[in-house]
Amino acid sequence: MSFLSRIMDVKSKAHFNAGGNNNRTGGPAFEGTRKRSGSQARSRVAVIICCFGVAYAAIGGRLVQYGMASSETTSSIGPADHLMASRPDIVDRNGEILATDIRTVSLYAEPHKIVDADEAVEMLATVLPDLDRRGIYRKLTSKSRFQWLKRQLTPKQQSRILALGIPGVGFRPEKRRFYPGGATASHIVGHVNIDNRGIAGMERYIDSQGLADLAAIGMTSDAKLEPVRLSIDLRVQAIVRDVVKDGMEKYKAIAAGAVVLDVNTGEVLAMASYPDYDPNNPAEGAKEGWMNRMSNGTFEMGSTFKSFTTAMALDSGKVKITDSFDARAPIRIGGFTIKDFHGKHRVLSVPEIFQYSSNIGTAKMADVVGIEAHKEFLTRLGLLTRMETELPEVKTPSQPREWKKINSITISFGHGVSTTPLQTAVAGAALINGGRLINPTFLPRTREEADEIAKAVISQKTVDSMRYLFKLNANDGSGRRSLVPGFNVGGKTGTANKVVNGRYSNTQNFNAFLSGFPIDDPKYVVLTFIDAPQTGEGGGRTAGLNAAPMVGEIIRRSAALLGVKPKFGEDGSALLVSY
Repeated sequence: MSFLSRIMDVKSKAHFNAGGNNNRTGGPAFEGTRKRSGSQARSRVAVIICCFGVAYAAIGGRLVQYGMASSETTSSIGPADHLMASRPDIVDRNGEILATDIRTVSLYAEPHKIVDADEAVEMLATVLPDLDRRGIYRKLTSKSRFQWLKRQLTPKQQSRILALGIPGVGFRPEKRRFYPGGATASHIVGHVNIDNRGIAGMERYIDSQGLADLAAIGMTSDAKLEPVRLSIDLRVQAIVRDVVKDGMEKYKAIAAGAVVLDVNTGEVLAMASYPDYDPNNPAEGAKEGWMNRMSNGTFEMGSTFKSFTTAMALDSGKVKITDSFDARAPIRIGGFTIKDFHGKHRVLSVPEIFQYSSNIGTAKMADVVGIEAHKEFLTRLGLLTRMETELPEVKTPSQPREWKKINSITISFGHGVSTTPLQTAVAGAALINGGRLINPTFLPRTREEADEIAKAVISQKTVDSMRYLFKLNANDGSGRRSLVPGFNVGGKTGTANKVVNGRYSNTQNFNAFLSGFPIDDPKYVVLTFIDAPQTGEGGGRTAGLNAAPMVGEIIRRSAALLGVKPKFGEDGSALLVSY
């Protein structure tokens, strides 16, 4: 047997013997059992590890969720796109922002989580010293689960309160309305309340268009809302407010106002009433500043109404511009005496009646037309009914319950009917824009859109005559201080005695100046008023000495911004209009 054969034989025997011994002792069966037991143990461990992993993942996920929620309520304010959009921006006709939302936080408490109310109040008072301690204590000890403590905190206040670590106190992200221009356009833009809901001006108008209803039922969106564009020009608005504010202070009056109106579209380019207020802090202006005297105050507009009386007489066909009326003697009727302020004591032509602002001549023209026709004409011009516009603050004019001859006479020169300065400007625009009455708007409007809603109220012939009379009065009458070289201003002053304690005062006036420019091809109406001035240019206090200069200042500073180019002759002198 070869060596190799022996080796193979030995191996074969050894393998057989080993197998025999194992069978005798039960070795292979025991080894299989151990393998199976180990495999099962490892499976159990794997299952346990998986269960713990799932449990820890669930706990971790929940902690992350709480952490994210905490960042929205007790930590810094989240990014803007995580906050619910509440209001659209308001911009002027050129896209300049008038009102926008900014992110802020408000402080709240969950009383059931408060550990020590006294300590919490003391700690909060170190950051908020003006806090109502008793009121806050009552809130912290109440049985409710939520209480507002302080709305709209500053970032510094929020940071300091966070550092106090008061249990049960947190922050909720909110939106706060911000007005970059402050008081510049306050009566037009308006303001919101603490809950960001519009309560005045165009802010209230926006809510009335459905925004408030959507917010009330939670149907707001986090998508950025399209801005609301207004008709006003912020540059012109700033000028108008500046002139009005300075005029009130300069002439020592109790109030003043002005408006710039596009005569062809009815767009309000600027409007200011002073005193006004800062919509970022409206409470400070609550006493006087909230009152928008341009649209929500009614006044006897004085001799500016002679413009409407003259237009009525000419448009009726019963009076021609070449006619004359006897103004030598006062009119006595019903125990009253109607006389002229600076009487000429002679027969006056229609242009002279307008130029010299004759009460006697104007009253006689109204008498020719008649009481009912007089009332109908003023109604046609919108001077006796509530004005239609977007601005919510609009007051209804007042008039006599029954029109008698004495009423028609006094109303002819601006006493006996109280109307708003804005609708006086709107009616004045109809006298020079081709005879079309166009409701004013604070939203952009095209010429075509205006033409669709315009109402013809007087003839073009009457319009031509009124342009002539306005220019005559500015050049040679009481409106001389409104003139701006190159811009052909025309207009009519109005000085009305104010009613004080039920009687007309001889020491207090309500002054106004109704103007248009360029009067040869009118683009804009500018109306100013000043309430109870104590002085004027040269020391007097009539409209020609204070309201008229205010118009001139507005036109001088804003005409270029409005796109009106001055007209000058070859020698550099301003061109005047001839008729």
